[in-house]
Amino acid sequence: MNPALQRGLTLYTRYLGVWVIIFGVLAYFFPAPFTTLKSGNKVFFALTMFGIGAVLSVDDFKRIAKNPIIVLIGSAAQFTIMPFSAFIIARILNLPPLITVGLVLTGAAPGAMASNVMSYIAKADVAYSVSLTTVSTLLCPLLTPGLTYLLARSRLEVPFWAMMLDVIIMVIAPLFAGFAVRHYFKKQVERILPVFPAISVTFIVFICSLVIALNRNRLLDATLPILAAVIILNLWGMTAGYGVGALFAMTTARKRTLTIEIGMQNAGLGTTLALQHFGPEAAIPAAFFVFICIFTASLAAAVWQRAKIETIN
Repeated sequence: MNPALQRGLTLYTRYLGVWVIIFGVLAYFFPAPFTTLKSGNKVFFALTMFGIGAVLSVDDFKRIAKNPIIVLIGSAAQFTIMPFSAFIIARILNLPPLITVGLVLTGAAPGAMASNVMSYIAKADVAYSVSLTTVSTLLCPLLTPGLTYLLARSRLEVPFWAMMLDVIIMVIAPLFAGFAVRHYFKKQVERILPVFPAISVTFIVFICSLVIALNRNRLLDATLPILAAVIILNLWGMTAGYGVGALFAMTTARKRTLTIEIGMQNAGLGTTLALQHFGPEAAIPAAFFVFICIFTASLAAAVWQRAKIETIN
């Protein structure tokens, strides 16, 4: 690859947080250009996961298979830290019942698929991230409504098959397609490796901007206590995720993965479920959480991508 182009791509990738802020502001004031691209969202994500698959190897997943306890630890942390923290925060801030339901539902959602891309940018363990996202999605039909009922006394149904189809189409299938390309065209792929982080950055910027554009009106409805609750939940989830990794003496890469995976919930699902079962008011925390979690994870990834870490065991 041309050295000048490589330096340009590296510079572009390094300033992820800046692009998120700039395009987020543009999406808020000029939403139309972003919402017109909504239909291509899944395709863009699948292409990004294809690129990630092209730079990963089967050995990355073999390491996870040899140590499945780390997936159990991560999944247990996700479905305890976030929903119970959401409930406690709502009680402390004395949030209205519907807002409480929305916040708890957000905390009880599975991991966001965008966390896989964030982990890639942050030089975390992407195979671990994909494993956690898949497992949490499999568990969510039971745990998301169960935890929401336990903590907020509200019933709902989770669209399990639709979610699993999304995971297969947007994560698993393109990832393994990328593996195949890497296997058969290894030399060609290695020549353009810097392109893949740049594509991932572009995707994250687009997703964050799209979220703001689509939820512009709901974001206007958010009061200061709601904003505070969402920000506290997200930052606490990220901090606790890193703490869990440290508690179990995981590598830096896996601690980063848990930080991102636990701090980022599939709040898009939470928004849909809240609207469907409880109404627009309950959807406000989830809608705002989508933006907050992508923004904070983007900043963390922008910092971490510059740092060197130890080899994953």
